[in-house]
Amino acid sequence: MASVSKAALGIAAGVCGTLVLGYCLYFDKQRRSDPNFKKKLRERRKAKKDANKRTGSKLPNLKDHEAVQKFFLQEIQLGELLLANGDLEEGVEHLGNAVSVCGQPQQLLSVLQQTLPPQVFHLLVQRLPAFGQRIMSQEMGKGIEDEDVE
Repeated sequence: MASVSKAALGIAAGVCGTLVLGYCLYFDKQRRSDPNFKKKLRERRKAKKDANKRTGSKLPNLKDHEAVQKFFLQEIQLGELLLANGDLEEGVEHLGNAVSVCGQPQQLLSVLQQTLPPQVFHLLVQRLPAFGQRIMSQEMGKGIEDEDVE
């Protein structure tokens, strides 16, 4: 067998990299030159924002055990469904909501660690402090609303 020199491999890799980069630049130029590109982009972003508002979960009254349990199950199911459909951001959002209202979050996190892909679980763990802050701010807001009613 003839051995291929490192220089030849380097040149081949450089040529392949240049071709891929050239294709990417060409495709991006074609995409941006489309007269409807910005309009389509705005529509997609608006549709995604509207979808997020519709599916946005309102946390239940944490003193109502039945409402919390119903919310927990709903969020777990919705999170699993979204993850199965490939929407990682929204799936993690709903699973985070479920963890934040769970009575035994360490056990739930242990189960999720075993069932979720590592990158999805890591994303969930990174966002847990934000979910906790959301619950605290909601409870503080409810406390203020309760005082206003009295």
